[in-house]
Amino acid sequence: MKVRNPRTGEYDYELQEDSAERIAEMTQSLRKTQGDWNTKGVEYRVAVVQKWISSFQEFQEEITEQLSADTARKRISKVEVQGTLGLMNAWCFRAPHLLDPPTERTSASMNSVTVGQQWIPYAVVGVISPWNFPLLLALIDTVPALLSGGTVLLKPSEVTPRFMDGLEKSIKAVPELDKVLKICRGGAEVGKSVVNSADAICFTGSVPTGKKIGAACAERFIPVFLELGGKDPAIVLEDADIEIATDAVLRSCVGATGQACQSLERIYVSDVIYDDFITKLVQKAKAVTMTVDPGNGQMGPLIFDKQAEKIQEHIDDAVAKGAQVLAGGKVQNINGGLWCEATVLVDVDHTMDVMTEETFGPLIPVMKYTDIEEAIALANDSDFGLSASVFSRNKKKALEVSSKIEAGAISINDGSLTNTVFDAEKNSFKMSGINGSRMGNAGFLRFFRKKAFLYQTAAPLTMGHFEENQ
Repeated sequence: MKVRNPRTGEYDYELQEDSAERIAEMTQSLRKTQGDWNTKGVEYRVAVVQKWISSFQEFQEEITEQLSADTARKRISKVEVQGTLGLMNAWCFRAPHLLDPPTERTSASMNSVTVGQQWIPYAVVGVISPWNFPLLLALIDTVPALLSGGTVLLKPSEVTPRFMDGLEKSIKAVPELDKVLKICRGGAEVGKSVVNSADAICFTGSVPTGKKIGAACAERFIPVFLELGGKDPAIVLEDADIEIATDAVLRSCVGATGQACQSLERIYVSDVIYDDFITKLVQKAKAVTMTVDPGNGQMGPLIFDKQAEKIQEHIDDAVAKGAQVLAGGKVQNINGGLWCEATVLVDVDHTMDVMTEETFGPLIPVMKYTDIEEAIALANDSDFGLSASVFSRNKKKALEVSSKIEAGAISINDGSLTNTVFDAEKNSFKMSGINGSRMGNAGFLRFFRKKAFLYQTAAPLTMGHFEENQ
């Protein structure tokens, strides 16, 4: 498969796609080693992952450079690598404390029965990860699945595949890990093979693909953990600090060029402060610089050319229906790369795609509201429910509004905090996902099935207990 460079537009990398037969071989190998991996216990698994952390650090510079080429982002790639290392270390610390099946106890419903439990990990977990944060979103599910005692078949996105080279080197440098973690390369057909091979699936990506994967997993009767798209709203109350709100909205909307599932994508502002908010937001948006010179700037090119087309379609649709562009407003081809300035849109409404469909780009559509219940209704008028933001100086009021928003995590007086705060469990609402959270303790515990042992200490019931004339 030929792979496009997002900075130059050139197809300068080739990805050798794995065959279905090769993935079957990987899966068979994982199944053979999983029992021993699980039996050796969590402390052993932690020690192996810690060896991997050391190996990862040896290849850290190479992985960072490959990520930077994949995404055309330097600083963010460095932060992504550091964040991934932090995630690995955190799970190594937390997993042994969480892997603690309840001790034997007397049943509350039948006091002659004692209850014991066994936690059984899924033997092979398939992880299918997206292109926007290729490393972090590949390992955010992989590491806890491994520490649970399962093995992992990992398929990163074919859009940003270069980092797999350095990552695989770090894995192969730890033979114990190489037996239980396999990387497979390719596109949709390889993804299908993973879904058809594993015992549980973790998928991060679009709603249409997530629906297909969910249906395939239902057909096989295996669990699936879906983290899908978002159309995250922000509600800015009349008592909000405009400086804080505009800073956070801008960063959340256009940071990483808006290519994050938890980016804010639609903003509802009280009419009391609307004009001042727009003036300040436009001023700040126009000051955002692009990294056309790789050594300078704040916002890189769009990674995926198909997504760039969708972004321009959303702008064009909004303008055709009456929206005004106050900053940015066009996807540009610069030296082969596809770029979009921070784009502020006003006079928007819910007839426009930019307010209802996931954009995944640096657009900031802002809509005025007069009543807080109206704002909440607009925020909830969506097929998505990943996360959201509320801005207010009054904590009680902010929490009251937040409690009415149909989304899994609400950042208050900030945006997109779920990209840095991983210890608060949250579930996606609506089409944004389904099943156990990757955040909090559930990020580890979801990889176990629970088996119960029921010990009868008294004589069992006999058929005499069913005598009708008693």
